[in-house]
Amino acid sequence: MDRLHSRTVGIFLVALSAALWSTAGLFVRMSHLDTWTIVAWRSFFSFVTLGGAAVVLYRGELGRVIMRQGWPGVFAVAVSVVSAICYVMALRMTTVANVMIIYAALPFITTGIAFIWLRERVTARFLVAGSIAIAGIAIMGRAAASPRDLLGLGAAVVMTTGFATQLVQVKRYPSLDMTIIITLMSGICMLVAIPFMQPGIPPFRSMLACALFGTLTMGVAYMLLLKGGRLISSGEAGFISMLDVALAPLWVWFFYGERPTGTVMGGGAIVLGAVAWYLLTSRAPRAASPVASPTWAGSDSRETTH
Repeated sequence: MDRLHSRTVGIFLVALSAALWSTAGLFVRMSHLDTWTIVAWRSFFSFVTLGGAAVVLYRGELGRVIMRQGWPGVFAVAVSVVSAICYVMALRMTTVANVMIIYAALPFITTGIAFIWLRERVTARFLVAGSIAIAGIAIMGRAAASPRDLLGLGAAVVMTTGFATQLVQVKRYPSLDMTIIITLMSGICMLVAIPFMQPGIPPFRSMLACALFGTLTMGVAYMLLLKGGRLISSGEAGFISMLDVALAPLWVWFFYGERPTGTVMGGGAIVLGAVAWYLLTSRAPRAASPVASPTWAGSDSRETTH
């Protein structure tokens, strides 16, 4: 019963994170800013929000908590920085639908990394659902971008691979404190972007878009995904995250008229159907090995790193 409850919570958290994450393209379009300005202000709001929470929660222990992350923490921050910047680049260089075509490969990349790194088993249901999703991705691929969008697609590949690596890493190192990791990532992204950003304060609408972008996608959604990902398998977390593939193009279509083609919509529907089928037919694992409790803001972070 405890395993079933934990798995249900994990699925819910990852699904909710996907819904929030899907608004990223909407906020990028709403901002009307260049890539580096978006990265800088998005990271600023995320850093202030999460950094403030970390200061309140850890107080005088903050420095010790940061140092305790060790080399796994350094690697996690580095991967997160690259993924976060490439995500904004991809959304600025090509359409949201095209970025989602690449992002749809997340569960398969995640499963491959988890198989090599963690030796996680792959279930028959996952292979069936994954095959259906691949068919949807192939259909969406027919609407792939022109050569001018290649840089955007390349950035999407880097972002997706980095994100998959993060999903596996939080399983490999459950003692990582993701509040600290994401806060440090935000601070570094901001410092990297400042030399390249537009000077001055953006208009209110642009600032609001960056604020929502930073708090909802880099803050809340990021943390929900990584926390929920610890309660289910890495490949499963990546697969549920594919809900973003179907939802993200709909936001920019509704608000900005960035209408996906019929091919993209059809492929997205197949992907969404595969995710729905996988969730509706999911069952709790028969047995599970005990794992260390995840380290999160406000939790006891004295677990032993595997």
